[in-house]
Amino acid sequence: MISRIDLRGDALPEGGALRDLLPRAEFDVEAALEKVRPICEDVHHRGTAALIEYAQKFDGVELTRARVPEEALTAALEQLDPAVRAALEESIRRARIVHRNQRRTEHTTQVVPGGTVTEKWVPVERVGLYAPGGRSVYPSSVVMNVVPAQEAGVESIALASPPQKEFGGLPHPTILAACALLGVDEVYAAGGAVAVAMFAYGTEECLPVNMVTGPGNIWVAAAKRYFTGKIGIDTEAGPTEIAVLADSTADPVHVAADLISQAEHDPLAAAVLVTDSAELAEAVEKELEPQVAATKHVEDRIKPALAGKQSAIVLVDSLEDGLKVVDAYGAEHLEIQTADAAAWAARVRNAGAVFVGPWAPVSLGDYCAGSNHVLPTGGCACHSSGLSVQSFLRGIHIVDYTRDALAEVTHHVVTLAEAEDLPAHGAALKARFGWKVPGQ
Repeated sequence: MISRIDLRGDALPEGGALRDLLPRAEFDVEAALEKVRPICEDVHHRGTAALIEYAQKFDGVELTRARVPEEALTAALEQLDPAVRAALEESIRRARIVHRNQRRTEHTTQVVPGGTVTEKWVPVERVGLYAPGGRSVYPSSVVMNVVPAQEAGVESIALASPPQKEFGGLPHPTILAACALLGVDEVYAAGGAVAVAMFAYGTEECLPVNMVTGPGNIWVAAAKRYFTGKIGIDTEAGPTEIAVLADSTADPVHVAADLISQAEHDPLAAAVLVTDSAELAEAVEKELEPQVAATKHVEDRIKPALAGKQSAIVLVDSLEDGLKVVDAYGAEHLEIQTADAAAWAARVRNAGAVFVGPWAPVSLGDYCAGSNHVLPTGGCACHSSGLSVQSFLRGIHIVDYTRDALAEVTHHVVTLAEAEDLPAHGAALKARFGWKVPGQ
């Protein structure tokens, strides 16, 4: 059901050589880019008419408009299962607690007497948020996108999710209810690259945005790449991933359950166990069989995900080697199920989010830990962070110098400008002092 990669016996290679030995899903955004390019440009030129046509082509629904009526949002919240509403409200509450503490404050540094640099943080003016709606419905992604944007102070928030045939062309009602709970009333029935293009270019119904965030399939990732530079993006999200670093103290029931929990997302989802215990590896393999048989989405998602080249049990000589492996892998989600898990977790350098010990599974982070589940995939955790309040803020330096403070440093500026063969840079200061460098 799941393959093995045995890295025992020899010294582990460094850097890229180690990464090349590890499992990873194939996710060719560049190839997808060529397919989304004409779609994006069609939306650019035809606006809402293109959205309506693509809804028919890709989703099998007939729309007259893309924007969801406010009454549909209200109705979705009124009809929401009370237990689901309570769970969403708790998820929102916990996410707000964490994200509110991420806010940054303005700070002024006095560089010299009379010379200061202030860094102020300004929220992005308008954002477009994406909530997937293909194989599954993700109201949790609404929470994870909207809460940090709101806590950052973004004034204008729009959200898109694919139209659903069984709901009359509207996005899934739980998505709409989550929007209503969060006070987001600008919602569009649009999916994939079409939604990203709508946000980037704007249409008759939707004003263009400054930034697009949210997870999605390869078409969303390709559209984000297409518009990079025109709009800000969070990340090109690929298939979801879990890596578990475990030793002989880990419970194979827990480990198997957590691997399966990610595999049920998508046939390209990655489930990776890294362990120094051959006994645990065997126990997990045995435990996968009955747990997979007892759940849903077995043939279309879980089995192909676990059997795919992106999933494996990786055997290492020691937890030290295991730590090198998971740092090279840079998982979206990394669980530490070892003795003294907190100490090992503190040493992790590369992961979207780290889950410590047996009572902090990834599923908790997906919904109610308070952390954000929009995280870097495909090894991007080696250089990128998950979605946060900071994602929606821009730092602006405000430089304020008096005449005397500028005079004191002018000779250095002129010297550096001439060293770079940019004499006009120095002249801009000389002009302020009668073309004489102060102090010379």
